[in-house]
Amino acid sequence: MYGAGNLREMVLAQLRSQIVSGEAAPGKIYSVPALAAQMNVSTTPVREALLELSRTGMVSPLRNRGFQVEALTPEELENQFDVRIMVEAGALAAVARRGLTDTQPLIKLADAVATAVEEGDVARYIDADHAFHEALVARANNPTLTRLVMTLRADMRLFGISSPEGKARQQASVAEHYEMIELAVAGDSDALAALITRHIEAWKPLFIAALAELSGARKIN
Repeated sequence: MYGAGNLREMVLAQLRSQIVSGEAAPGKIYSVPALAAQMNVSTTPVREALLELSRTGMVSPLRNRGFQVEALTPEELENQFDVRIMVEAGALAAVARRGLTDTQPLIKLADAVATAVEEGDVARYIDADHAFHEALVARANNPTLTRLVMTLRADMRLFGISSPEGKARQQASVAEHYEMIELAVAGDSDALAALITRHIEAWKPLFIAALAELSGARKIN
């Protein structure tokens, strides 16, 4: 049985995943009663989860209709990339300066990413990638920084991640995770900051192209 807080977190995780993966496209309307019935939960955790997403700008409330998934402009997407790079590059440089030890947990998480990619499971890839980066950033021993990095990651829309280009990028990211561990162990903060910058920036053209295609389809419809 889930407690009230756990139910809210479960609903929040499912809705956030639908939105960031593009499964719930901009303009989609979530009805609280309908969603609660679909998830077999009460309306309270659903409403609380949607209100939390509205505070991040992912959805907006519609009077007597529910919540609508918000569109994202190319400029907003560019800004998200810029902020992520600034924050994550600094975070991983801090990890390298501290010196990374006990790498087995991180290697196991990197292996989970590799397995998800090999099996073509995009949802598992997203979860495994999130877990790896959270565990790596946490080695900076700065909980505030970890929360900031992971919030920025969680709120980014992953447009086109399920496309052939997205899956190719997932495959390329696998080796980069192991390289991050090696550079952190070596204490090479400059190289690690440069790697995470490339790791993030490599997704940018893919996301922007997918966003443009999605925006074009919405205009036609």
